[in-house]
Amino acid sequence: MESKKYSLISEDLKRIGIGAMVAIIGALATYLQDTIPNVDFGAYTPIAVAINSIIVNAVRKYISETIYHR
Repeated sequence: MESKKYSLISEDLKRIGIGAMVAIIGALATYLQDTIPNVDFGAYTPIAVAINSIIVNAVRKYISETIYHR
């Protein structure tokens, strides 16, 4: 089911929520990596957050496909 123009349905909100969680977990992973001694991303922190978010999303997709396609 698709939402009408300029409106959101529950499926849209679910997808937005999942995307937000991926972004938050990616940022949290970067923060935790930055607390490791001798690890400092400096100016590359936004790139590290993006890469961590991509990894989180890939793991999420792998797990969901493994669970649902058994």
